[in-house]
Amino acid sequence: MATDETAVKSTESSENYLKTILILSKHLPVVRSVDIANEMGFKKSSVSIGMKNLRTKGHITVTDAGFIYLTESGKQIAESIYEKNRFMSEMLVAWGVDPVTAERDACRIEHVISAETFEAFKNHCKKN
Repeated sequence: MATDETAVKSTESSENYLKTILILSKHLPVVRSVDIANEMGFKKSSVSIGMKNLRTKGHITVTDAGFIYLTESGKQIAESIYEKNRFMSEMLVAWGVDPVTAERDACRIEHVISAETFEAFKNHCKKN
């Protein structure tokens, strides 16, 4: 049985892969495992395992040619994580945090912040 920490790391890893696929798909005509590996600095074998897990969960499809596409569920997760990342990163930079540190911290925050708290952050910022 997986521990809570293992489950969280697994979810975080999956979310990072999905976010990376989303970002790459905005810049590349097709996304392949090698593109993800290069972007994330991972070995292709590690990415292959991650893609298998995402495929099993129904978050991606992979063509015979190795092209990776987000399914509707994968796209929803990726867009949610990416929105949190961009918002938190921009907020931290606006508060005076170095952009590199802000991006690194936003990448951590995006996985643990609840939808309720994130909405509260956005609403508070809209008012100010």
